Amino acid sequence: MGRDDLSGIHLWLVLWRAARAVEGHAVRSVSAAGLCASDFGVLEALLHKGAMPVNAIGKKVLLTSGSITTAVDRLERRGLVERRDAPEDRRARIVHLTPEGRQLIKRAFARHAADMGRAASALNESERKTLLRLLKKLGYGAALVSPPDPNGTDEAPT
Repeated sequence: MGRDDLSGIHLWLVLWRAARAVEGHAVRSVSAAGLCASDFGVLEALLHKGAMPVNAIGKKVLLTSGSITTAVDRLERRGLVERRDAPEDRRARIVHLTPEGRQLIKRAFARHAADMGRAASALNESERKTLLRLLKKLGYGAALVSPPDPNGTDEAPT
């Protein structure tokens, strides 16, 4: 495989390596706030989408039901979120940010946004638009020709 290799496997390898590099940058950014990626994802979803049931958060941040429950339990023990009864259905529990959780994620998200901006600084605005368009096209195309994921984690690009 060389620079001129346009095969699907070469495309996948380059995409995978780039994603790993960006992900490593993201993990270091999030861990600087004292959070793991899943906890950051939960807090960020609550900050930007508002309070929601545990299962809805799990779908937003792509965590299984067991993993999302563990993450919410961990965040609750740290005093960053709290579960409350849903007003319309007392059997349901809604996860809310606490004031401490809101303060932490606001700071962490601002820093993370700046860190990720630096990670993407190799691309100008036009290149970013092109990359986003092509990645979405690739993701949708792959989803159309792929068998369904038995774990149910297939997700179309956003």
